[in-house]
Amino acid sequence: MNILILGGGGREHALAWAVKQNPKCDRLIVAPGNAGIAMLAECADLDIMDGTAVVSFAEENAVDFVIVGPEAPLAAGVADALRAAGILTFGPSAEAARLEASKGFTKEICDAAKAPTAGYARFSEKAAAAAYVRAEGTPIVVKADGLAAGKGVIVAMTVEEALAALDDMFGGEFGDAGAEVVIEEFMEGEEASLFVLCDGTDVLAVGTAQDHKRVGDGDTGPNTGGMGAYSPAPVLSDAVMAQAMDQIVRPTVAEMARRGTPFQGVLYAGLMILDGQARLVEYNVRFGDPECQVLMMRLGAQAFDLIHACAEGRLGEVQVNWAEDHALTVVMAANGYPGAYAKGSQIRGLEELPEDSSHMVFHAGTVERDGSVVASGGRVLNVTARGTTLSEARDRAYAMVDRIDWPGGFCRRDIGWRAL
Repeated sequence: MNILILGGGGREHALAWAVKQNPKCDRLIVAPGNAGIAMLAECADLDIMDGTAVVSFAEENAVDFVIVGPEAPLAAGVADALRAAGILTFGPSAEAARLEASKGFTKEICDAAKAPTAGYARFSEKAAAAAYVRAEGTPIVVKADGLAAGKGVIVAMTVEEALAALDDMFGGEFGDAGAEVVIEEFMEGEEASLFVLCDGTDVLAVGTAQDHKRVGDGDTGPNTGGMGAYSPAPVLSDAVMAQAMDQIVRPTVAEMARRGTPFQGVLYAGLMILDGQARLVEYNVRFGDPECQVLMMRLGAQAFDLIHACAEGRLGEVQVNWAEDHALTVVMAANGYPGAYAKGSQIRGLEELPEDSSHMVFHAGTVERDGSVVASGGRVLNVTARGTTLSEARDRAYAMVDRIDWPGGFCRRDIGWRAL
Protein backbone atom coordinates (compact mmCIF):
# COMPACT_ATOMS: atom_id res chain seq x y z
CA MET A 1 0.00 0.00 0.00
CA ASN A 2 0.98 3.61 -0.56
CA ILE A 3 0.43 5.44 2.72
CA LEU A 4 0.37 9.17 3.45
CA ILE A 5 0.70 10.51 7.01
CA LEU A 6 -0.20 14.16 7.60
CA GLY A 7 1.88 16.01 10.19
CA GLY A 8 5.45 16.78 11.10
CA GLY A 9 5.89 16.26 14.85
CA GLY A 10 7.01 13.56 17.23
CA ARG A 11 3.61 11.88 17.05
CA GLU A 12 3.90 11.54 13.27
CA HIS A 13 7.49 10.28 13.49
CA ALA A 14 6.29 7.56 15.88
CA LEU A 15 3.36 6.66 13.60
CA ALA A 16 5.68 6.54 10.59
CA TRP A 17 8.16 4.34 12.49
CA ALA A 18 5.41 1.83 13.38
CA VAL A 19 3.78 1.87 9.92
CA LYS A 20 7.13 1.39 8.17
CA GLN A 21 7.66 -1.89 10.03
CA ASN A 22 4.47 -3.39 8.64
CA PRO A 23 4.93 -5.50 5.46
CA LYS A 24 1.73 -3.99 4.00
CA CYS A 25 3.56 -0.65 3.65
CA ASP A 26 5.10 -0.33 0.17
CA ARG A 27 5.60 3.44 0.01
CA LEU A 28 5.41 5.89 2.92
CA ILE A 29 5.05 9.66 2.49
CA VAL A 30 4.83 12.12 5.38
CA ALA A 31 3.78 15.73 4.89
CA PRO A 32 5.51 17.92 5.87
CA GLY A 33 7.67 15.60 8.01
CA ASN A 34 10.90 16.61 9.78
CA ALA A 35 14.61 15.73 9.82
CA GLY A 36 14.04 12.45 11.66
CA ILE A 37 11.09 11.36 9.54
CA ALA A 38 13.15 12.03 6.39
CA MET A 39 15.47 9.18 7.44
CA LEU A 40 12.69 6.57 7.04
CA ALA A 41 10.08 8.06 4.68
CA GLU A 42 9.61 10.51 1.81
CA CYS A 43 8.76 14.01 3.04
CA ALA A 44 6.43 16.22 1.01
CA ASP A 45 5.97 19.98 1.07
CA LEU A 46 2.17 20.09 1.36
CA ASP A 47 -0.32 22.39 3.11
CA ILE A 48 -2.07 19.81 5.28
CA MET A 49 -4.82 22.33 6.18
CA ASP A 50 -5.94 22.52 2.54
CA GLY A 51 -8.25 19.58 1.86
CA THR A 52 -8.28 20.18 -1.90
CA ALA A 53 -4.48 20.20 -2.05
CA VAL A 54 -4.23 17.04 0.07
CA VAL A 55 -6.74 15.21 -2.16
CA SER A 56 -4.85 16.26 -5.32
CA PHE A 57 -1.54 15.13 -3.85
CA ALA A 58 -3.01 11.79 -2.78
CA GLU A 59 -4.48 11.18 -6.24
CA GLU A 60 -1.28 12.19 -8.04
CA ASN A 61 0.76 9.81 -5.87
CA ALA A 62 -1.68 6.87 -5.99
CA VAL A 63 -2.10 6.99 -2.20
CA ASP A 64 -4.24 4.12 -0.86
CA PHE A 65 -4.58 5.26 2.75
CA VAL A 66 -4.21 8.57 4.62
CA ILE A 67 -3.54 8.84 8.36
CA VAL A 68 -4.25 12.32 9.75
CA GLY A 69 -1.96 13.07 12.71
CA PRO A 70 -2.82 16.51 14.21
CA GLU A 71 -6.17 17.90 15.33
CA ALA A 72 -6.19 21.11 13.24
CA PRO A 73 -6.63 19.45 9.81
CA LEU A 74 -9.35 17.22 11.27
CA ALA A 75 -11.25 20.23 12.63
CA ALA A 76 -10.80 21.89 9.22
CA GLY A 77 -12.49 18.98 7.44
CA VAL A 78 -9.50 17.47 5.64
CA ALA A 79 -10.71 13.92 6.42
CA ASP A 80 -14.12 14.82 4.93
CA ALA A 81 -12.49 16.02 1.71
CA LEU A 82 -10.45 12.82 1.40
CA ARG A 83 -13.46 10.56 2.00
CA ALA A 84 -15.54 12.54 -0.50
CA ALA A 85 -12.83 11.75 -3.05
CA GLY A 86 -13.04 8.03 -2.22
CA ILE A 87 -9.69 7.88 -0.39
CA LEU A 88 -9.55 5.62 2.67
CA THR A 89 -8.78 7.84 5.68
CA PHE A 90 -8.09 7.41 9.39
CA GLY A 91 -9.50 10.31 11.40
CA PRO A 92 -12.89 11.81 12.26
CA SER A 93 -15.06 14.15 10.23
CA ALA A 94 -15.01 17.86 11.10
CA GLU A 95 -18.36 17.45 12.86
CA ALA A 96 -17.09 14.53 14.97
CA ALA A 97 -13.80 16.37 15.62
CA ARG A 98 -15.82 18.95 17.58
CA LEU A 99 -15.22 16.60 20.53
CA GLU A 100 -11.83 18.30 20.69
CA ALA A 101 -12.47 21.51 18.77
CA SER A 102 -15.20 22.67 21.19
CA LYS A 103 -15.07 22.10 24.96
CA GLY A 104 -18.70 23.20 25.19
CA PHE A 105 -19.79 20.63 22.59
CA THR A 106 -18.04 17.87 24.56
CA LYS A 107 -19.99 18.90 27.66
CA GLU A 108 -23.24 18.69 25.68
CA ILE A 109 -22.34 15.18 24.58
CA CYS A 110 -21.42 14.16 28.15
CA ASP A 111 -24.76 15.46 29.40
CA ALA A 112 -26.65 13.54 26.72
CA ALA A 113 -24.60 10.36 27.29
CA LYS A 114 -24.73 10.73 31.11
CA ALA A 115 -20.94 10.41 31.14
CA PRO A 116 -19.34 11.46 34.45
CA THR A 117 -17.39 14.72 34.10
CA ALA A 118 -16.77 17.99 35.97
CA GLY A 119 -19.60 20.42 36.67
CA TYR A 120 -19.41 23.39 34.31
CA ALA A 121 -20.87 26.58 32.86
CA ARG A 122 -20.39 28.19 29.41
CA PHE A 123 -19.91 31.90 28.74
CA SER A 124 -19.55 34.11 25.69
CA GLU A 125 -18.98 37.39 27.56
CA LYS A 126 -16.47 38.25 30.26
CA ALA A 127 -18.62 39.98 32.88
CA ALA A 128 -20.90 36.98 33.40
CA ALA A 129 -17.91 34.61 33.47
CA ALA A 130 -16.14 36.77 36.08
CA ALA A 131 -19.27 36.88 38.24
CA TYR A 132 -19.48 33.08 38.07
CA VAL A 133 -15.83 32.72 39.14
CA ARG A 134 -16.35 35.03 42.12
CA ALA A 135 -19.47 33.13 43.16
CA GLU A 136 -17.90 29.66 42.82
CA GLY A 137 -14.48 30.46 44.31
CA THR A 138 -11.27 28.57 43.66
CA PRO A 139 -9.61 26.30 42.72
CA ILE A 140 -11.44 26.40 39.40
CA VAL A 141 -10.58 25.53 35.78
CA VAL A 142 -10.93 28.03 32.92
CA LYS A 143 -10.86 26.64 29.37
CA ALA A 144 -10.89 28.31 25.97
CA ASP A 145 -13.67 26.58 24.05
CA GLY A 146 -11.70 26.03 20.85
CA LEU A 147 -8.34 24.63 19.77
CA ALA A 148 -5.44 26.41 21.48
CA ALA A 149 -2.52 24.05 20.80
CA GLY A 150 -2.86 22.42 24.21
CA LYS A 151 -2.38 25.72 26.06
CA GLY A 152 -5.95 27.00 26.49
CA VAL A 153 -6.57 25.47 29.92
CA ILE A 154 -5.77 27.35 33.13
CA VAL A 155 -6.09 25.67 36.53
CA ALA A 156 -6.61 28.76 38.70
CA MET A 157 -5.78 28.45 42.41
CA THR A 158 -6.88 32.02 43.14
CA VAL A 159 -9.73 34.23 41.93
CA GLU A 160 -7.12 36.65 40.58
CA GLU A 161 -5.58 33.90 38.40
CA ALA A 162 -9.00 32.94 37.06
CA LEU A 163 -9.90 36.54 36.24
CA ALA A 164 -6.53 37.02 34.52
CA ALA A 165 -7.24 33.91 32.44
CA LEU A 166 -10.61 35.38 31.41
CA ASP A 167 -8.87 38.65 30.48
CA ASP A 168 -6.45 36.70 28.25
CA MET A 169 -9.13 34.58 26.60
CA PHE A 170 -11.67 37.32 25.91
CA GLY A 171 -8.79 39.65 25.03
CA GLY A 172 -7.72 37.47 22.12
CA GLU A 173 -4.72 35.62 23.60
CA PHE A 174 -5.97 32.40 21.98
CA GLY A 175 -7.63 33.98 18.94
CA ASP A 176 -11.08 32.65 18.04
CA ALA A 177 -10.58 29.71 20.42
CA GLY A 178 -11.22 32.03 23.38
CA ALA A 179 -14.36 33.69 22.04
CA GLU A 180 -16.31 31.34 24.30
CA VAL A 181 -15.07 29.84 27.57
CA VAL A 182 -16.03 26.84 29.66
CA ILE A 183 -15.50 27.16 33.43
CA GLU A 184 -15.29 23.86 35.27
CA GLU A 185 -15.23 22.44 38.73
CA PHE A 186 -11.69 21.56 39.85
CA MET A 187 -11.47 17.76 39.97
CA GLU A 188 -9.14 16.10 42.44
CA GLY A 189 -7.35 12.85 41.70
CA GLU A 190 -4.70 11.48 39.36
CA GLU A 191 -4.89 12.18 35.63
CA ALA A 192 -4.19 9.57 32.96
CA SER A 193 -4.98 8.97 29.30
CA LEU A 194 -6.96 6.17 27.66
CA PHE A 195 -6.65 5.65 23.88
CA VAL A 196 -9.52 3.97 22.07
CA LEU A 197 -9.98 3.23 18.37
CA CYS A 198 -13.55 3.77 17.11
CA ASP A 199 -14.91 2.78 13.69
CA GLY A 200 -18.27 4.48 14.19
CA THR A 201 -19.79 1.46 15.91
CA ASP A 202 -17.19 -0.71 17.61
CA VAL A 203 -14.54 0.46 20.06
CA LEU A 204 -11.15 -1.03 20.95
CA ALA A 205 -8.90 0.20 23.75
CA VAL A 206 -5.33 0.29 22.45
CA GLY A 207 -3.40 1.60 25.44
CA THR A 208 -2.99 3.82 28.47
CA ALA A 209 -0.39 6.46 29.25
CA GLN A 210 0.43 9.24 31.66
CA ASP A 211 1.76 12.59 30.49
CA HIS A 212 3.83 15.21 32.37
CA LYS A 213 2.37 18.62 31.49
CA ARG A 214 4.40 20.98 33.67
CA VAL A 215 7.75 22.17 32.41
CA GLY A 216 9.75 21.52 35.61
CA ASP A 217 10.69 18.59 37.82
CA GLY A 218 8.12 17.74 40.47
CA ASP A 219 5.34 19.07 38.22
CA THR A 220 6.35 22.70 38.70
CA GLY A 221 6.22 25.70 36.36
CA PRO A 222 3.83 26.47 33.51
CA ASN A 223 1.89 23.93 31.45
CA THR A 224 3.40 22.69 28.19
CA GLY A 225 2.33 20.42 25.36
CA GLY A 226 3.91 17.59 27.37
CA MET A 227 7.44 16.98 28.71
CA GLY A 228 7.36 13.19 28.75
CA ALA A 229 5.10 10.18 29.11
CA TYR A 230 5.05 6.51 29.94
CA SER A 231 2.83 3.51 29.18
CA PRO A 232 1.02 1.69 30.68
CA ALA A 233 -0.42 3.96 33.40
CA PRO A 234 -0.84 1.86 36.58
CA VAL A 235 -3.63 4.12 37.88
CA LEU A 236 -5.77 2.91 34.94
CA SER A 237 -6.32 -0.58 36.36
CA ASP A 238 -8.50 -3.12 34.57
CA ALA A 239 -11.44 -2.16 36.79
CA VAL A 240 -11.04 1.60 36.19
CA MET A 241 -10.62 1.00 32.46
CA ALA A 242 -13.80 -1.09 32.34
CA GLN A 243 -15.72 1.67 34.17
CA ALA A 244 -14.35 4.34 31.83
CA MET A 245 -15.25 2.32 28.73
CA ASP A 246 -18.76 1.46 29.97
CA GLN A 247 -19.72 4.85 31.45
CA ILE A 248 -17.76 7.33 29.32
CA VAL A 249 -16.41 6.04 25.99
CA ARG A 250 -19.17 3.71 24.76
CA PRO A 251 -22.01 6.13 25.66
CA THR A 252 -20.13 8.94 23.87
CA VAL A 253 -19.63 6.89 20.71
CA ALA A 254 -23.28 5.81 20.80
CA GLU A 255 -24.46 9.43 21.19
CA MET A 256 -22.29 10.59 18.29
CA ALA A 257 -23.77 7.82 16.09
CA ARG A 258 -27.30 8.70 17.25
CA ARG A 259 -26.72 12.28 16.08
CA GLY A 260 -25.71 11.08 12.63
CA THR A 261 -22.05 12.03 13.12
CA PRO A 262 -20.36 8.69 13.91
CA PHE A 263 -16.83 8.95 15.27
CA GLN A 264 -14.08 7.18 13.31
CA GLY A 265 -10.48 7.44 14.42
CA VAL A 266 -8.73 7.50 17.77
CA LEU A 267 -10.59 8.90 20.76
CA TYR A 268 -8.16 10.04 23.46
CA ALA A 269 -9.96 10.30 26.79
CA GLY A 270 -8.19 12.38 29.43
CA LEU A 271 -9.45 10.96 32.72
CA MET A 272 -9.30 12.08 36.36
CA ILE A 273 -9.26 9.08 38.67
CA LEU A 274 -10.20 9.26 42.35
CA ASP A 275 -11.11 6.33 44.62
CA GLY A 276 -11.16 3.93 41.69
CA GLN A 277 -13.63 5.98 39.62
CA ALA A 278 -12.83 7.88 36.42
CA ARG A 279 -14.39 11.15 35.26
CA LEU A 280 -13.75 12.74 31.88
CA VAL A 281 -11.44 15.77 31.82
CA GLU A 282 -11.52 16.19 28.03
CA TYR A 283 -11.50 14.38 24.73
CA ASN A 284 -8.92 14.69 21.99
CA VAL A 285 -9.58 13.26 18.54
CA ARG A 286 -6.02 12.18 17.67
CA PHE A 287 -3.14 10.43 19.37
CA GLY A 288 -1.53 12.43 22.16
CA ASP A 289 1.93 13.87 21.77
CA PRO A 290 4.14 12.56 23.46
CA GLU A 291 1.82 9.66 24.45
CA CYS A 292 1.74 8.34 20.88
CA GLN A 293 5.49 7.78 21.05
CA VAL A 294 5.26 5.32 23.97
CA LEU A 295 2.16 3.60 22.52
CA MET A 296 3.80 3.06 19.12
CA MET A 297 6.97 1.81 20.82
CA ARG A 298 4.88 -0.89 22.52
CA LEU A 299 2.56 -1.69 19.59
CA GLY A 300 5.12 -1.77 16.77
CA ALA A 301 4.00 -3.03 13.34
CA GLN A 302 0.54 -4.14 14.54
CA ALA A 303 -0.38 -0.46 15.03
CA PHE A 304 -0.93 -0.19 11.28
CA ASP A 305 -3.21 -3.26 11.16
CA LEU A 306 -5.36 -1.81 13.96
CA ILE A 307 -5.58 1.65 12.38
CA HIS A 308 -6.33 0.17 8.95
CA ALA A 309 -9.10 -2.06 10.37
CA CYS A 310 -10.55 0.98 12.14
CA ALA A 311 -10.69 3.01 8.91
CA GLU A 312 -12.34 0.11 7.05
CA GLY A 313 -14.96 -0.47 9.76
CA ARG A 314 -13.48 -3.85 10.77
CA LEU A 315 -12.58 -3.19 14.41
CA GLY A 316 -14.70 -6.10 15.55
CA GLU A 317 -12.30 -8.46 13.71
CA VAL A 318 -9.03 -7.39 15.40
CA GLN A 319 -7.47 -7.38 18.84
CA VAL A 320 -4.41 -5.84 20.46
CA ASN A 321 -1.51 -8.17 21.23
CA TRP A 322 0.28 -6.49 24.11
CA ALA A 323 3.73 -7.44 25.28
CA GLU A 324 4.11 -7.27 29.06
CA ASP A 325 6.46 -4.32 28.79
CA HIS A 326 6.79 -0.61 29.53
CA ALA A 327 7.83 2.40 27.47
CA LEU A 328 8.93 5.88 28.53
CA THR A 329 9.73 9.01 26.53
CA VAL A 330 11.64 12.11 27.63
CA VAL A 331 10.97 15.35 25.75
CA MET A 332 14.03 17.47 25.04
CA ALA A 333 12.92 21.08 24.53
CA ALA A 334 14.65 24.27 23.44
CA ASN A 335 15.90 26.49 26.28
CA GLY A 336 13.16 28.97 27.21
CA TYR A 337 10.25 26.70 26.26
CA PRO A 338 7.26 27.08 26.80
CA GLY A 339 8.10 30.80 26.60
CA ALA A 340 10.28 32.44 23.96
CA TYR A 341 12.97 30.09 22.65
CA ALA A 342 15.69 30.26 20.02
CA LYS A 343 15.70 28.16 16.84
CA GLY A 344 18.66 26.94 14.81
CA SER A 345 20.92 25.37 17.46
CA GLN A 346 22.76 22.29 16.26
CA ILE A 347 22.12 18.87 17.85
CA ARG A 348 25.03 16.41 17.85
CA GLY A 349 25.44 12.77 18.80
CA LEU A 350 22.13 11.43 17.46
CA GLU A 351 23.78 9.22 14.86
CA GLU A 352 25.65 7.33 17.61
CA LEU A 353 22.49 6.29 19.48
CA PRO A 354 20.87 2.86 19.11
CA GLU A 355 17.75 2.57 16.94
CA ASP A 356 15.87 -0.67 17.54
CA SER A 357 12.65 -1.99 19.06
CA SER A 358 13.77 -0.81 22.52
CA HIS A 359 15.50 2.50 21.71
CA MET A 360 14.34 5.32 19.45
CA VAL A 361 14.69 9.09 19.23
CA PHE A 362 11.55 10.53 17.62
CA HIS A 363 12.05 13.99 16.14
CA ALA A 364 9.45 16.67 16.88
CA GLY A 365 10.87 20.09 15.97
CA THR A 366 13.91 19.50 13.76
CA VAL A 367 15.14 20.33 10.28
CA GLU A 368 18.20 19.18 8.33
CA ARG A 369 20.62 21.96 7.45
CA ASP A 370 23.92 21.35 5.61
CA GLY A 371 24.02 17.75 6.80
CA SER A 372 23.30 18.64 10.43
CA VAL A 373 20.16 18.32 12.55
CA VAL A 374 19.07 21.66 14.02
CA ALA A 375 16.25 22.62 16.36
CA SER A 376 13.24 24.29 14.74
CA GLY A 377 10.60 24.18 17.48
CA GLY A 378 9.89 24.29 21.20
CA ARG A 379 9.63 20.57 21.83
CA VAL A 380 12.42 19.11 19.70
CA LEU A 381 13.19 15.45 20.48
CA ASN A 382 11.35 12.53 22.13
CA VAL A 383 13.96 10.16 23.55
CA THR A 384 12.06 6.89 23.93
CA ALA A 385 12.85 3.44 25.31
CA ARG A 386 11.16 0.14 26.22
CA GLY A 387 11.96 -2.19 29.07
CA THR A 388 10.57 -5.15 30.98
CA THR A 389 10.01 -2.72 33.87
CA LEU A 390 9.32 1.00 33.91
CA SER A 391 12.61 1.54 35.76
CA GLU A 392 14.49 -0.19 32.96
CA ALA A 393 12.71 1.88 30.30
CA ARG A 394 13.48 5.07 32.23
CA ASP A 395 17.15 4.20 32.67
CA ARG A 396 17.54 3.40 28.97
CA ALA A 397 15.85 6.64 27.92
CA TYR A 398 17.97 8.85 30.18
CA ALA A 399 21.14 7.01 29.14
CA MET A 400 20.36 8.15 25.57
CA VAL A 401 19.52 11.69 26.73
CA ASP A 402 22.94 11.91 28.38
CA ARG A 403 24.70 11.03 25.11
CA ILE A 404 22.99 13.81 23.13
CA ASP A 405 25.18 16.91 22.74
CA TRP A 406 22.77 19.84 22.68
CA PRO A 407 23.62 22.82 24.93
CA GLY A 408 20.56 24.63 23.50
CA GLY A 409 18.10 22.18 25.07
CA PHE A 410 16.86 20.82 28.38
CA CYS A 411 14.58 18.11 29.78
CA ARG A 412 12.86 17.04 32.96
CA ARG A 413 14.79 14.43 34.95
CA ASP A 414 11.81 12.84 36.72
CA ILE A 415 9.62 11.37 33.98
CA GLY A 416 7.70 8.41 35.37
CA TRP A 417 7.91 9.56 38.99
CA ARG A 418 4.25 8.92 39.79
CA ALA A 419 4.44 5.24 38.90
CA LEU A 420 7.96 4.75 40.26
